[in-house]
Amino acid sequence: MASLADRRRQFRALHDAGCFVIPNPWDEGSARYLATLGFKALATTSAGYAYASGRADGFVPRDAELAYIAAMVAATDLPVNADFEAGYADDPEGVAESVRLCIATGVAGLSIEDARVGARGSLYPVEQAVARMRAARAAIDASGGAVLLVGRAECFLVGQPDLAETIRRLQAYAEAGADCLYAPGIRTRAEIEAVVQAVAPKPVNLLMSATGDLTFQDAAAMGVRRISVGAALARAAWSGFIEAARLIADAGRFDHLAAAVPGKTLNALFASRVPGGPD
Repeated sequence: MASLADRRRQFRALHDAGCFVIPNPWDEGSARYLATLGFKALATTSAGYAYASGRADGFVPRDAELAYIAAMVAATDLPVNADFEAGYADDPEGVAESVRLCIATGVAGLSIEDARVGARGSLYPVEQAVARMRAARAAIDASGGAVLLVGRAECFLVGQPDLAETIRRLQAYAEAGADCLYAPGIRTRAEIEAVVQAVAPKPVNLLMSATGDLTFQDAAAMGVRRISVGAALARAAWSGFIEAARLIADAGRFDHLAAAVPGKTLNALFASRVPGGPD
């Protein structure tokens, strides 16, 4: 089992050069499966977990989110980055308190958004957003400084696709102490390249589920340092479930279940996690 310090060092090193994919599991099973595929780190998905718990994105209580994050940290030896929404507070002091609790779960990184929880069309004023980022930075530094801080500009996700404003915010968050910058929703090569260049040399996270036909190689060539997929894997799982369930409900047919992964395959995958199971 890798130590917490080792995981945090490994995670920071991943951001020094090159490009890597950091996929987003929504539960322990999906985390453990992703770990078998050779990924070097994982990221939580607030939306994916919300759907699994029967809630809309943005409506999971902080304690429940922290429990989910802790479960993801415990599920594998990989470093975990927490999608920590807007820090579960409006004021900097509240953000700092939440960040301290998140650090205690064992995460290697965490992100703070600049959109108000439950008000997806509302961004915090830049001055307030910067103060919140500084509070997160101070909380991390007080804990030892090893956790990586991601600053998110949510402009494109809240119906304000203003690239200049997005860049202005990202640069402000970088100055406030964010180690990595993230503008979910940017899609075109021009947008991606502009963001990468604007915050260089700090690394940029790209949400690939929003970028159409771009490949890993395309993103790496543009200078993107890490790629996440948000809730896309969770939504893909939901797609298969919904299609199969609706076919049963609407047509009384079960043939879609023939494509399901065999139980023996899943049992073999997870057997090593059962006490007394094979190594």
